Amino acid sequence: MKRLGDATVPPLSGLTKSTTLTTYSTNLHTQSTELDTVITPAQCRMARAALQIGVRELAERASISAMTVTRFETNKSGGHAQTLRKLQTALEAAGVIFISENGEGPGVRLRKSMR
Repeated sequence: MKRLGDATVPPLSGLTKSTTLTTYSTNLHTQSTELDTVITPAQCRMARAALQIGVRELAERASISAMTVTRFETNKSGGHAQTLRKLQTALEAAGVIFISENGEGPGVRLRKSMR
């Protein structure tokens, strides 16, 4: 066992690189109660598609790195509350409305003035 700060980390022998990423990435997901709607990675991808913008443009609008957007959208990171707030704010400013879970799953749509 290795010690990392206050946490004890088990040895990684016998694990493949992808197994290690999968095992440890599940511990990265963050829930935020500060937002009315917590956006999902799928909603983020759908919103970008509706706006016809790429990862880099969204990252620039949200003042975060493109890698952060990619990691969130591919479920490699659940995102910190502040990051989710920046993403949601940037997408809403561009005209996206987030639809929360209503029995059919969360989604997005564009404001009428944006269509």
